[in-house]
Amino acid sequence: MIPGTCEQLAHLAKLRNIGISAHIDSGKTTLTERILFYTGRIKEIHEVKGTDGVGATMDSMDLEREKGITIQSAATHCEWDKHHINIIDTPGHVDFTIEVERALRVLDGAILILCSVSGVQSQSLTVDRQMKRYGVPRLCFINKLDRLGANPDRVIAQVRDKLKLNAAAVQIPMGLEDNLQGVVDVIEMKALYFEGDNGEKITKKEIPERYLEEAQTKRAELFERLAEVDDEFAEVYLEDGEITESLIHTTIRRVTIANKFAPVFMGSAKKNTGIQALLNGVLRYLPNPAQVKNTAIDCSEEKAGLPEAERKVEIHADNTKPFIGLAFKLEEGKYGQLTYMRVYQGTLKKGTSITNARTGDKLKVPRLVRMHANEMEDITEIGPGEICAVFGVDCASGDTFISSAKNKFTLETMFIPEPVVSKSVQLKDRAKENIFAKCLNKFQREDPTFKVTFDPEGNQTIISGMGELHLDIYVERMKREFDCEVIVGKPYVAYRETIQGRGEYNYTHKKQSGGAGQYAKVIGHIESMTEEEMAEHPDKFMFENRIIGNAITPSYITGCERGFRESVVKGPLIGCPVWGVKAILSDGATHPVDSSEMAFRFACEQGFRQAFEKSRPAILEPIMKVEIVVPEEFQGEVLGSINQRRGQVTNSERSAIDASWTIWAEVPLAEMFGYTTTLRSLTQGKGECSMEYFTHRVVTPDIQQKIIDEKSKESGNGGEAKAESGKKKK
Repeated sequence: MIPGTCEQLAHLAKLRNIGISAHIDSGKTTLTERILFYTGRIKEIHEVKGTDGVGATMDSMDLEREKGITIQSAATHCEWDKHHINIIDTPGHVDFTIEVERALRVLDGAILILCSVSGVQSQSLTVDRQMKRYGVPRLCFINKLDRLGANPDRVIAQVRDKLKLNAAAVQIPMGLEDNLQGVVDVIEMKALYFEGDNGEKITKKEIPERYLEEAQTKRAELFERLAEVDDEFAEVYLEDGEITESLIHTTIRRVTIANKFAPVFMGSAKKNTGIQALLNGVLRYLPNPAQVKNTAIDCSEEKAGLPEAERKVEIHADNTKPFIGLAFKLEEGKYGQLTYMRVYQGTLKKGTSITNARTGDKLKVPRLVRMHANEMEDITEIGPGEICAVFGVDCASGDTFISSAKNKFTLETMFIPEPVVSKSVQLKDRAKENIFAKCLNKFQREDPTFKVTFDPEGNQTIISGMGELHLDIYVERMKREFDCEVIVGKPYVAYRETIQGRGEYNYTHKKQSGGAGQYAKVIGHIESMTEEEMAEHPDKFMFENRIIGNAITPSYITGCERGFRESVVKGPLIGCPVWGVKAILSDGATHPVDSSEMAFRFACEQGFRQAFEKSRPAILEPIMKVEIVVPEEFQGEVLGSINQRRGQVTNSERSAIDASWTIWAEVPLAEMFGYTTTLRSLTQGKGECSMEYFTHRVVTPDIQQKIIDEKSKESGNGGEAKAESGKKKK
């Protein structure tokens, strides 16, 4: 048990921090709306695409209500059965995956929603990966049981097969599609009916005879799954001991928190079925903050130089210890910057000062609030395990805050995927350049996956993000929030450059023009990074100083590293960032008068170019995981269209319900622009397509030359040298 008073531990036991995640259109926001209604947080239910013009509570942006999709994660809180629940509703579209990423980073548990018809879809896989990355236990909720073709057994089979989860049903539906009447609880062995105008009245009855055998079968299956992963339960189960409801609940909680099991609930959010039982599951099976192990990195001078693994220390949800919190999301509101924060240790109070561990800046907390979508509730203090929002704190997403500079701890930040699509934007009204700059700065602070660069050759601003929809939303926000209309260029791919071999460099920079000159000599090589090194270095670059002695004055080594780092920002082939390169400095020479840090920086830049040409340079292109659902009669045409786009089909599956086919493929992003329109044409409007970023891969020599030629043509200067460098040392 963690340190703390009995009163504090009792408070934490009644607290849950959960996220609601799923593939787009699986019913996340609809489910959240019902949760808020049944917990008394809201008085009326509004639909995501309702006819009343109100829209769901958690979709507070005008764009969200117009498009019927969640764009930003939204936080709220509610009370259920004397427990306090903090909830974050996240987007389902892959373009807004950072919202899911940062929510799961600070949550203790989650609900993974799955459509009873579509089952495990592409974004379901992504969300599952994100949950596993942060070790977040989850409940599964099979939604939309009222839809034609609902098949919960098939969905559970997919959860086991595709997500590799040890999952079993704790409920079964009574009827499906138009005949959905309620659910059977296979633990209590009772039938649950959700009655009243909005399903608010729950009636427990004996299980109807026609569902009894299935309930007993699912109960036995649940026991088998639990016995596989829990020795205590297995002992009772195998020895035919008494299996009480209390034992079942305790076991499910233990193995769910340990990420060894995922209980599966059933229902229909739209038809107000199964939501209260799911809420009971959140309290019974998901952890409270005291049951989650959290660690921080000790950045004190005593631990300096030690590997990160040896600097990790456990932090506790204890209000008597020094404050540690993580700023996981920023929003610019009408009252200024709003910083969402998870408190991991200590207490945060209004009016007190906290320190940004990254910058060392000491900041006062002028206002502290709890969020309910876009509404705020002022509070004076908040304790460990809680989620709040702070006004007037200048920081970046992912910053750690501590009580004072004496407590030098930082929390591990979230994983931030690289942008894959870019567009040029040109301001229509040049008089608004200052406003436009503020606008772009605001968006970058809010969203780490939205990046802005300036192309001096084309004299244009480039915005980059996770997909076309991602960028289109920001272009629309520029117009609505800042009155900045822009001319948008065609989307293009975020290529990267790399090497496939080793290249030596031996470069001397020597310049004399009267007075002090410039001199620097560097010798070494560049080589490819290993997968382990790539994982440890998010910027995909490493520098190693292997000089023995003082061939280069130690004070100039910083200039050498800077020269290499500046070289990988814009590669020699097509001017894109260079990934996966380790630069090794092994020898050199220094002049007692003419050498300087600047001279060594320049020498390393030129040395890098020299070695890069010898290292079999290559272009990396983003590969997307694509999921396409089409009627059977169009399967051949769609497979042909994938092959034409240099795609590789990885799997296909025929639906037993409606004779449709689901096709999974890996396709270069460069070939996917406009594919939705093509698919509609091929399938008479009956095909559906979704995709997410998978990886970057080396292109073939012919594609590489084509990309080099296109980039050279765009820049307007003959790219013969670049083209030749791509051909060298194959």
